[in-house]
Amino acid sequence: MSDLEQTEPLLSPPTALPYGSERQQDHLRYVQSIRSVDNDVLPETATVGRTIGWGSAYILVISRVIGSGIFAMPGTIAKSVGSPGLALILWIVGAFVAWCGLAITLEYGCMLPRSGGEKVYLEYTFRRPRFLASTLIAVQAVLLGFTASNCIVFAKYTLFALKFEPTDAATKGLAVGLLTAITIVHGCFYKSGIWIQNILGWAKVILIIFMIGTGFFVIVLRPQGKPSTDKNHLGLTADGLWTGSEWSWSSWSILSTAFFKIYYSYAGLGNINNVLNEIKNPVRTLKSVGPVALLTACIMYVLVNVAYFAVVPMEDIKESGELIAALFFERVFGPGFGNIFLPLAIAVSAAGNVMVVTFSLARVNQEVARQGFLPYASLLASSRPFNAPLGGLIVHYVPSLLVIVLPPSSDVYAFIADLEGYAGQFFALAISAGLLWLRFKKPDLYRPFKAWIPGVWLRIALCVALIAAPFFPPRSGTGDVHFFYAAYAALGVGVLENETGVLEDGTSIIKLVRKKL
Repeated sequence: MSDLEQTEPLLSPPTALPYGSERQQDHLRYVQSIRSVDNDVLPETATVGRTIGWGSAYILVISRVIGSGIFAMPGTIAKSVGSPGLALILWIVGAFVAWCGLAITLEYGCMLPRSGGEKVYLEYTFRRPRFLASTLIAVQAVLLGFTASNCIVFAKYTLFALKFEPTDAATKGLAVGLLTAITIVHGCFYKSGIWIQNILGWAKVILIIFMIGTGFFVIVLRPQGKPSTDKNHLGLTADGLWTGSEWSWSSWSILSTAFFKIYYSYAGLGNINNVLNEIKNPVRTLKSVGPVALLTACIMYVLVNVAYFAVVPMEDIKESGELIAALFFERVFGPGFGNIFLPLAIAVSAAGNVMVVTFSLARVNQEVARQGFLPYASLLASSRPFNAPLGGLIVHYVPSLLVIVLPPSSDVYAFIADLEGYAGQFFALAISAGLLWLRFKKPDLYRPFKAWIPGVWLRIALCVALIAAPFFPPRSGTGDVHFFYAAYAALGVGVLENETGVLEDGTSIIKLVRKKL
């Protein structure tokens, strides 16, 4: 069977039909049929058309996965596990576990090739209680779907590189400026936004390749005997590869914490699932982009760690905390170059991450609005006036702005990031279990890709472990209080029904109306 290619846009072209005409009534009935949950297995084309090719789709994923953490995370991981060898193994194991999660999103995405990602999958799988899945996704997407943390990272490192005092006002002002600029670009200049985020994404990839090449230059080509490169001082030697490894059972909690950090470093592999209505050859692209991005991320993570271990002594790495990249550039190029180049590199990486996250989450918000779960749904679901989801971008902009401006300290950002990640585990668990349920309930569904069942069970076990983790505080007795937050409760009062409509730009929507009892 072919790749479910789009032979006719399922969203009508932006042509207004005479109100009340027979043609309009027929069109509304047609739209109502394609907006049915059962027809989510059919591909749907956005009003802007399918403009995203393989390269842009790859950047959407790889720029989401590889963020600013690559410059900070390896140091904390190495300190936790104790040795270079064990750290490298955990990065590889993390990629395998990430593959199990990616395979689930691949099966769902190829089976239900529509924008919206988890929203589409949960609505298709769990239809009772009615509107429950839609409501939970709407709350999670709107209230927790923001990019404040990377905006702050961009602001802090840009100010540091430019030798400005990183005051609270300056940091927040620059962060808001970045968020506003990206919202305007994606909302008013659709093709330019894709072009800019592609440049930032490839710049990040080239930067990491440069770091990897520098590390191997130190190992292979640079003369021996210098203090900064003397192998007797490096952690990456045959004798020192496993020295200091934390293997004992008493260190299990430390190892598990390090592994979860690595696991989160691979988050974002399903970013393309949120924008499938705009992807050329959606199923074919989805089946290749995700695995290639995961393989790229794994290779880069491992080789960057090798570069760090080759240049910086293990003792210094353990003491570096989140400054391992700073030590790397300082030892290779000297303090002057490192103090300017590294902050700018991190700022570019953070900006690229904000761009792709904003791009994809705006589509999720637009899908939520199309389903009628936002006020002023007709306005927020429309792609007018610039043929881009400006309404979805505004829904994303407002909570991100508030999270940047209102909190007084950086601890609040860490709290919100953990809150979002913890809530996401419930959705990941539901999607993983739902996949098994669909295999049993609807075995005849066309599945261009099938996930490995043991991998699905591994993902379920990992989700359960992550959900249960906050209830087992460390020996000191101080738990991570940011995990204990209120569940989504208010699901509305009364009985709701839906009506189907079409906006002037051709976007089909569903309006929720209250039915009198």
